[in-house]
Amino acid sequence: MPTEIVPVHGQLVFLAGPIQGAPDWQTEAARWFAARAPGVSVASPRRLTRDAPFDYAAQVDWETHHLRRAAEHGAILFWLAREAEAVPGRAYAQTTRFELAVWKVRHERDGARLVIGIDDGFTGARYIRHRFARDCPGVPLVDSPGAACATALELALAAR
Repeated sequence: MPTEIVPVHGQLVFLAGPIQGAPDWQTEAARWFAARAPGVSVASPRRLTRDAPFDYAAQVDWETHHLRRAAEHGAILFWLAREAEAVPGRAYAQTTRFELAVWKVRHERDGARLVIGIDDGFTGARYIRHRFARDCPGVPLVDSPGAACATALELALAAR
């Protein structure tokens, strides 16, 4: 589990989006960046193994630190993957939807660099597309993980 906060230098792309009930899109995105932009750091909140002990507060603090760092020195890539598996007692992408709203406001207020990728079948996609198109026309909206990665890389490199 990523909980230790270590210094990151240079451009950083944070992989924001659903984990519980979602396919492992973060590993594929990290591979995309490793192959095409080895000098750009990637922060993925997905735990490598579910067997390790989980410290909720440390996880949230790690994510918050890296989201803020990416907003200042890179980009935040939201991939809104369609639900692959229902998780009893949990609304799908509940944390992602909250974070998306937070970073929408930070884009509007501070110019945080975001790219929003929306998988076909993600619930609420129509509303998200409409609001971002109206409120944040400078935030790219894409429909594939590859396009989301490529756009996030462009934004991150422009942050220099």
